Amino acid sequence: MVRRLAPSYDKPFDCHEIPIVEATPETLKGYGVLVDDFATAKIEIVRWPAQGWRPVDPDTGDEGGTTEGQFSFYWKGEVLYGQNEAVNDSYLIGWTRDPKQASEQIERPDRSRILVWHANYHPDGGQLFFPKERSPFIVPLALPGDDLTPDKFVGFYCDGSRGLYFHPGVWHTPALPFSSTMVFDDRQGRVHARVSCHFVEEFGKYLSVPLRAP
Repeated sequence: MVRRLAPSYDKPFDCHEIPIVEATPETLKGYGVLVDDFATAKIEIVRWPAQGWRPVDPDTGDEGGTTEGQFSFYWKGEVLYGQNEAVNDSYLIGWTRDPKQASEQIERPDRSRILVWHANYHPDGGQLFFPKERSPFIVPLALPGDDLTPDKFVGFYCDGSRGLYFHPGVWHTPALPFSSTMVFDDRQGRVHARVSCHFVEEFGKYLSVPLRAP
């Protein structure tokens, strides 16, 4: 069951297209890193913040550890869905065109872009998307800070040969596959705190992500 339903949007359709860059150690500085081996990858866990002037004891507050599982993505016509077994959640991620016109039944959709309506960050830990097959994907990321705007996002293109890890506090959408279906190994903080941004409600437009190499 998809918990996140399509947003209600009765204004004229609008979107903001983000730039696409190749994910490299240089372009990912501040956002995250590329990962060669899922089994040995480490996830940053952030200590629970103190509520006042008394500090959290140094041997506590970061003991939740990580959780992992498959994160599966699948297109149905012009609509992209996701299922994250690590946190037992499912999502409606986006559309190829105005959601009021998009159809799950169309047989040959134009998937040259995806319109995303939601992004979030995890204050408690980082997250790793590691593809199980060699297929390209894009992860839109924005640097930490709650004063977010659509123009702060960059789409990081990965060719599928390595995984992409992003730090705690980094804004992200799920990985966006080029293929009709794609499965990732996912590892992230077990607490799974989430701070969200709803592009349509906050900015009156969708985040438009070109599905192409830079």
